[in-house]
Amino acid sequence: MRVSEAIGLDRQDVDLSLGIIHIRRTKFGKSRYVPVHPSTVEALKRYAEARDRIIPSLPTPAFFISERGGRITEWTARYTFAKLSQHLGLRISAKGHGRGPRLHDMRHRYAAHTLVRWYRAGLDVERELPKLATYLGHVHINDTYWYLEAVPELLQLATDRLMERETQP
Repeated sequence: MRVSEAIGLDRQDVDLSLGIIHIRRTKFGKSRYVPVHPSTVEALKRYAEARDRIIPSLPTPAFFISERGGRITEWTARYTFAKLSQHLGLRISAKGHGRGPRLHDMRHRYAAHTLVRWYRAGLDVERELPKLATYLGHVHINDTYWYLEAVPELLQLATDRLMERETQP
């Protein structure tokens, strides 16, 4: 998910019994359903239980809330991620955010890792790519092709696959 999509979630959008999130506020105005890994469902359940225990009468429909009970802002999400990254040693400590991984980098990592996994498994990536594009909420599949160019390992795997096709009779 994009950061804006995550912070835009309302409690009704998160079905923890089915492990599905309904994203309504997308970058391109489209809605989509996203299946969630069981480990993520468990983490979200723990969060929701703690949230509801600390603030039993939520003044907002937001799923993710600030300590004041309102919807988390994008700035707060990015800042908190940066500070946690510093605490974990992923970023150098600094007065502000410092330099290091960004929250949005996790989305890029997921996409790139998925593509690498498909190439290594010998799957027809062109056939699989629409699945990833839909999962990521891309309107055009070309937006997903960008990951091939952005990650050297992916570019090499794609090139190797193309070279194999050319050498086959």
